[in-house]
Amino acid sequence: MPVVAVVNRKGGSGKSTLATHLAAHCAHSGIPVMLGDVDKQQSTQAWLRLRATQAITTPAPIVGWTVDPRSVLRAPTGVTHVILDTPGGLRGFDLARVVMFADVILMPVCNSVFDRESAADCYAELLTLPRVASGRCRVAAVGMRLDARTKADEVLKEWADKQKLPFIGVLRETQGYVRCVEQGLTLFDMPPAKVEADLLQWKPILSWLSPVLRPAPAAVKAKPAAAPTPAPNGSRADSLKPAQASLLVYGQRDAHKRPSAPAALAPVAARPSMFDRVGSLLESWGVSRFLQR
Repeated sequence: MPVVAVVNRKGGSGKSTLATHLAAHCAHSGIPVMLGDVDKQQSTQAWLRLRATQAITTPAPIVGWTVDPRSVLRAPTGVTHVILDTPGGLRGFDLARVVMFADVILMPVCNSVFDRESAADCYAELLTLPRVASGRCRVAAVGMRLDARTKADEVLKEWADKQKLPFIGVLRETQGYVRCVEQGLTLFDMPPAKVEADLLQWKPILSWLSPVLRPAPAAVKAKPAAAPTPAPNGSRADSLKPAQASLLVYGQRDAHKRPSAPAALAPVAARPSMFDRVGSLLESWGVSRFLQR
């Protein structure tokens, strides 16, 4: 289950705007998505409450991650993707936990020296984490609230190039975003002709995210297992169990490098699901900190 986390240590960088728009894009693309808010301000959850008052029809829902009075996190059913809006000041162990669960991290960056320095420090810390360093968790920057009359986009791209940080697009400063968020809407909910210029700015961002923001494949009914092909007389496969025989398919020379049969055949249900892992992250930030007050 793909997880996209929106991360920036500095407040007011546009994290919630980016997260809500990504969630709305998923819903309009037929992707059931969970919008998880681990920011103590709960901006995206307030946005979802406003959205519930609007007559919006999308092929798939946007589900908020909620906590009941007994502090039990309940995973939404039928959701295939997760968008996480994270708190400001994220660093150390909290930042490492986000990387453990995320497949992609987007860093919204405004064009000021304070925003750039904060983002550079955060990216430098991210690069020390194995999942980012190995490429298993990809990181990219998005320019936010840029004045189209200036060369702010060029400044940010030059800065990102120096950091060797992928810079995948810019979103201009416009009241359209403000008006939409205040009503629980996004630009993706508006008639395309009215927001054509802004939707064009989203194209390179969504193109970069396309490997993870794609509808999950439809469930395929399990087919009966085909009867095993008889091994030639005298073959070692005659006397081997299926798990052992499969090692011969890959080659006997590498058999000692492969996991043992019990580990390789461990049932999927016994492994922590993505919701279990994301749930533990949300619980550690939301519920635990709430109970400590």
